[in-house]
Amino acid sequence: MQKMLKMPLLLALLSCLMMAPFLALADGSPAQTDVEQPVKVNANIALPALQKRLDALKQQVSAAKVDKQFTALNDEAQRLVSDADKLAVALAPQLAQVQAQLDVLGPPPAPGTLTETPQVVSQRKQLNNSKTLLTTQIEQTKAIGVGAQNLSAQIFGLRRDALKTQIALNTGSILGEKFWAPLINPGEKDAARFDDFGSQISEVWDQAWSDEWRIGSGFYLLLTLIIGLFGRKALDKPVGWILPRWLPQGRFRRSFLACFTTLSTMFTLGISMQLLCYIFTRLPDTAQPVLDFAEQLVELTYFSAIIAGLGIALLSNNHPSWRLPGIADSLAKTLGLFPVLLATFIFIFGTIEQLNALVGTSIAATLFGNGLSALLVALNCLIAPVRVNRIRRKMRADGEQTEARSTIAGLIHLVISLTAVVILGALLIGYIPLARFVTFELLWIGLVVSCLYLLIHFVVDLCECVFSPSTQSGKILKSTLSLNDRHLSLAATLFSAVGKTSLLLMAAIALLNGTFGSTTPVELLKKIVDIWGGEGIGGINIIPAHAMNAFLCLVIGWYVLRSTRRWLDNDFLPKTMMDRGLRASLVTLFTNVGYVLIIMLTLSMLGIEWNKLAWIVSALSVGIGFGLQEIVKNFISGLILLTERPVKVGDLVSISGVEGDIRRINVRATEIQLSDKSTVIVPNSQLISQNVRNATMGNAQGVATITLTFPLDIDPEQVRNLLLMAYTLHESILDAPAPSVSFKELGPNGIVLSVTGYVNSPRMVSSTRSDLLYEILKMLREAGVSLSQTQTMILEQPHKAVTEE
Repeated sequence: MQKMLKMPLLLALLSCLMMAPFLALADGSPAQTDVEQPVKVNANIALPALQKRLDALKQQVSAAKVDKQFTALNDEAQRLVSDADKLAVALAPQLAQVQAQLDVLGPPPAPGTLTETPQVVSQRKQLNNSKTLLTTQIEQTKAIGVGAQNLSAQIFGLRRDALKTQIALNTGSILGEKFWAPLINPGEKDAARFDDFGSQISEVWDQAWSDEWRIGSGFYLLLTLIIGLFGRKALDKPVGWILPRWLPQGRFRRSFLACFTTLSTMFTLGISMQLLCYIFTRLPDTAQPVLDFAEQLVELTYFSAIIAGLGIALLSNNHPSWRLPGIADSLAKTLGLFPVLLATFIFIFGTIEQLNALVGTSIAATLFGNGLSALLVALNCLIAPVRVNRIRRKMRADGEQTEARSTIAGLIHLVISLTAVVILGALLIGYIPLARFVTFELLWIGLVVSCLYLLIHFVVDLCECVFSPSTQSGKILKSTLSLNDRHLSLAATLFSAVGKTSLLLMAAIALLNGTFGSTTPVELLKKIVDIWGGEGIGGINIIPAHAMNAFLCLVIGWYVLRSTRRWLDNDFLPKTMMDRGLRASLVTLFTNVGYVLIIMLTLSMLGIEWNKLAWIVSALSVGIGFGLQEIVKNFISGLILLTERPVKVGDLVSISGVEGDIRRINVRATEIQLSDKSTVIVPNSQLISQNVRNATMGNAQGVATITLTFPLDIDPEQVRNLLLMAYTLHESILDAPAPSVSFKELGPNGIVLSVTGYVNSPRMVSSTRSDLLYEILKMLREAGVSLSQTQTMILEQPHKAVTEE
């Protein structure tokens, strides 16, 4: 009570002290010597200087990237706020002095009264102008101070957001006292911000349960609990009853169940959170921070729910026989809790992180939330593989058969374990932004890969089910479009490949520049259109993020190209009516074009604009013209071989004394396999510029010709009939053109006969000719006909008689 009584006295005393100088001036007496005169400042100079500092500071903030820059700029903004306050304080006495002088002069006289002297009128007008100018300057100064204060708040938010990208910033180990300070001893500003936001939540909560809104809030809360707790289980039972009765037998049942389980988990939890938030967002007086927090909470719920749904669907502990991946039941049951725990950790600490960003907490509080969430996610991702390995060892020790782990599954297992170790190591040595970045990348890549795995199985199984000749849809397509089983199989392969390619493309876009909030199907299609149109490809700006994206693009592109080439070569093209050579040419041409596209996309991801490479092309033009002349010539020749196809894979060719089968047409050279299975590498330019004999071009037939010499005393007609019989009886000799025997020569050595027959392929000539020789010699021997022998002349020297004397 005494304090309350003293307050008016204090205020009166302060008023007297402040008015003393003006009273002295009004009386015309000098002020007391112990009272300081107010400092005169030139606002016309100081005010533009402050505005210039604010504008320069805004430009520097827009270009800042690292934490040190943000810290220095924040200090400069606070100094600017202080200088603006000082200027406003300095201008206030001047305004008060002018106002005191105006009070002394009083208001202008009323009409009809005595007029004032011109000096008083001029002085009042001058004082009014000064008052207006000072008032405007003080308002501008306060506006500059408010702008600097808002800029400081923006710098604080940018600094907090920059921590997500400054992965090389050491902020202190999680074992240090600094990390746990926000929990043990929170700052006053953070506590005030949370109290303010808590009061807003409390007001909305009280309003939601007021008499006017109580019934609706209770209904929505009850609906939230029913959908969130029992929604997925209520949908699981009827779907388990419908699938065996409505869907045909096959793998489509299990892929459909896995997709349904994922979607039902995501939508039931997401809708329940939407209903919970609607209890507060439907109120008319809900504060904007509460609305923003509710919207972010719904997005986070969907993100966490899809992670839990994918884990439940892929493990499929409720339906083990319909499980997609080959995981043993004991391992699936062991891992059943980890996806739910992971989703829970993401939801809790994601909520804390969003709340920190919403209320604008300190950097220490933000780092605490990021570090703790990364720690729990890393522990979850590390404990799961350890338990799997332990159970697998136990199963092998007990003599149980474990599932055969593929190379990709083992690689995923290893990557998850190593990534968890990296996160823990970064947290221990103090790189919390790095741990947060790696954690987010691990979660995002795992989410995208899991969705890709599930959707690829769904698309392939759906195409096989729709185009299967045994299903109702396949029978309808056959009868409606007059298709056969081969056409249906070809359509299933084609549509499944298109679906897989589309999913891979979307997954690649999502991995390169996607997040959960921005990676909806519509956004993915927009990004694909932008990339196709070349939007966003600027000048040369190679930074680590671009280099990482380029590396991912190179790896993903190489994998997609390799998979597509294998699919074309083994699955799709063999089902068409194309010959083997045309199929090989198409696969090779597709591969070459694919490599060029991958290189172009990789350079684009690096941020290299093609017109920036013009000087490189100009500088290399001389080298290309001379040093790379042969390579370029062979490359162009290879393209001509693949398009014009004068020779193709599988042809029997002869060039420069080399005869063999073409096995492969590469970018630079062609591989020709000889009869002894050795390979000759022939540059492509030689196949274009030299004379090449293609023995199999245009379905050429082979000619099996045998020339024999017989003695002069044979019966030519008999021998002719024997030769024709031998050719006619052989299964490889064609009936049309019919075999023929030609009388080649009659000479002193005998009669020369040539018999000719045609076979389906030049490759059959050698084996057919060998078989015919065996058969002809056998028939000639049975008929008593011999071949002519080479006549030799022996010259002997006569012996001289030796006479004895």
